[in-house]
Amino acid sequence: MNNNYLEELFSLEDKVAVVTGGGGVLCGTMSRALGRAGVRVAVLDLIPEAAQNVADDVVAAGGEAIAVRCDVLDKASLEAARDVVLARFGRVDILINGAGGNKKQATTSPDLSFFDLPADAVQWVFNLNFIGTLLPCQVFGRVMADQGEGIILNISSMNAFRPLTRIPAYSAAKAAVSNFTQWLAVHLSQEYSPDIRVNAIAPGFFLTQQNRFLLINEESGELTPRGRTIIDHTPMARFGHPEDLIGTVLWLLSPGAAFVHGVVVPVDGGFSAFSGV
Repeated sequence: MNNNYLEELFSLEDKVAVVTGGGGVLCGTMSRALGRAGVRVAVLDLIPEAAQNVADDVVAAGGEAIAVRCDVLDKASLEAARDVVLARFGRVDILINGAGGNKKQATTSPDLSFFDLPADAVQWVFNLNFIGTLLPCQVFGRVMADQGEGIILNISSMNAFRPLTRIPAYSAAKAAVSNFTQWLAVHLSQEYSPDIRVNAIAPGFFLTQQNRFLLINEESGELTPRGRTIIDHTPMARFGHPEDLIGTVLWLLSPGAAFVHGVVVPVDGGFSAFSGV
């Protein structure tokens, strides 16, 4: 096997990555994987302790990382984080927009009808997922525009392809992320540099703190009817593990994906391919 060939295709050695929501389950796993791949990682999170834990794991594994407290809904906070990253690493090669989530108050249930969903809860979910992607793209995308190169990876969802029941705010926000990913890919190429790439992944069903209440019964630990339906409609018959995202992420960030631009890649165990019949 020609390892040099594989390194040329997929090496990320010495690149600098900013990961928002980096203290969470999925993006924490991505941050650790990037560190193992030789990337210098800035772990951004609203909860400094969560970011520091991930950064410490990267360093303990022999990588280089810093933790930066950041609110993705506050442009001044993002600009301050950008300054910290540039002071430490000098550039930004990769931006992963991982901050996002849902909340019970924006989710329909027998106790909360669609007609009674509070607008402020819907706005909170939409802002976190969409505005929390747009603002980092503005702040760190400007750095890439100045450099003339860079890679942005957004996090969409299966909900963007087909909206799921009960979560209208989250579904709408992730659809916006997918659409924005395509728009931004075209805009940055045409207005700034064809060497700036923008893509997204659309994870299938992974257990996180945001969705566990919908999929697992807190008292029994068994699947809820919704969780069972998801498993029954996922040909691989399981929820995703955070590590299942890593191969696709590393590929999209690598030179091997140099002509992949403006796409949303499902990582879903076959969910989007199954008609239910």
